[in-house]
Amino acid sequence: MLNTLFKQSAIKSGLITEAQLAKVIDKVQSDDDALVAATLVKSGLITDYQAQQLHAGRTKLTLGPYLITDWIGQGGMGQVFKAVHNVMGRECAVKVLPLEKSTALSRDSFAREIRLQAGLDCPYVVRAFDAGQDGNVHYLVTEYVPGTDLRKLVRRGGPLSMSHAALVVSQAARGLQYAHEIGLIHRDVKPGNILVTPEGRAKVSDIGLAAWSMGLDDDPRAGKIVGTADYLSPEQIRNPRSIGPTSDIYSLGCTLYYTVTGKVPFPGGDSKSKCKRHCEQTPWHPRKFAPDLTEDFVDTIADMMEKDPTRRISSAAEVAERLEAWCTTTFEVDRPIERQAWMAPPIGNESPDDEAAELELPPPLLGESASQISHPGSGSVATSESQIPPLLDQPIDPGMARRRRKPFPLGFVVGLLLGIVIGGLTALFSVREYLAQ
Repeated sequence: MLNTLFKQSAIKSGLITEAQLAKVIDKVQSDDDALVAATLVKSGLITDYQAQQLHAGRTKLTLGPYLITDWIGQGGMGQVFKAVHNVMGRECAVKVLPLEKSTALSRDSFAREIRLQAGLDCPYVVRAFDAGQDGNVHYLVTEYVPGTDLRKLVRRGGPLSMSHAALVVSQAARGLQYAHEIGLIHRDVKPGNILVTPEGRAKVSDIGLAAWSMGLDDDPRAGKIVGTADYLSPEQIRNPRSIGPTSDIYSLGCTLYYTVTGKVPFPGGDSKSKCKRHCEQTPWHPRKFAPDLTEDFVDTIADMMEKDPTRRISSAAEVAERLEAWCTTTFEVDRPIERQAWMAPPIGNESPDDEAAELELPPPLLGESASQISHPGSGSVATSESQIPPLLDQPIDPGMARRRRKPFPLGFVVGLLLGIVIGGLTALFSVREYLAQ
């Protein structure tokens, strides 16, 4: 009966017993691995992910007391798996630092992430439950958030309406406000780090990349650009040691821009050119892609994305307050999302992926690509024309951040109408007096 790799792996893994395997084979009247695996999955004895691993001959599907049931994705510091505690039965997410990337720096960063997340307790931030080491593998256990992240949500269903976007981003702002109040700066706010449940609740994840706003001496990545090029604030690029809460607000503004337009603020180009444009240019006006956006909503995005931190919205709490006016509806992720009407993107060389590679420099870490920024020892990003060519296909739109269109003054309109009426009556009475003479 145990004449194939799948069957031998299934028994060795401890996921099923020989009696259970024999019962399934007897039920399907076949010992075909594919059919047996499908039946085991349908019966709930194993998951699709576990079946795939057993087919490949992998038998260790546990980390400490946690049974790995699925693969979720790649996080900022490692792979993320779905798991179940073998005693409590609680579903959770397990972040693993891969062995091949286990350098002294990455281990220090991962340990710091564990310490940071251990103290977080906010409904708008992903909570940490546990941490441990299984052999040479270090892992962090957090709450499992069903649903999807904001980036996947927009890619799958299109840009969100103002009310839905405001609801999600305002909750993320409350999570960031909590982090800021205890002295943390996230540093990598982006749609992929905002998880959205099927009920429309939002939680900020990857808070472990955060930096203490007061003193960075204990941070192994201090003085380095940590984040994603599409969402980096200008001050993060110029001097990573000068970041504060307003840096997260700029990134959240870029996230809100993406959420309602389906486009990153500066599409096309490599990481260096994106960083240069964050520092020197303004993005296309959001109504170029979503004409239904109101002027007040656009002003909120612009105030979050001010180049000068002193002119930017000063706190995440204020962001949530500004967006409150549009939080007038409930939001269910599983419900089909109507697309906003928006124009075709003006950039012809836009990458099919909306976000640039993550940046953490130097030294090269976690599989950085050659297109990522080289970071001088001073902590600033070089922006000379010899290093970063000008982008002539992305005209600057001054209507985004500076000379915004003001609402037409109502008083002027009323005064004009009254003037016309009074003038008309005066002329009518003058004609009548003239005819009466």
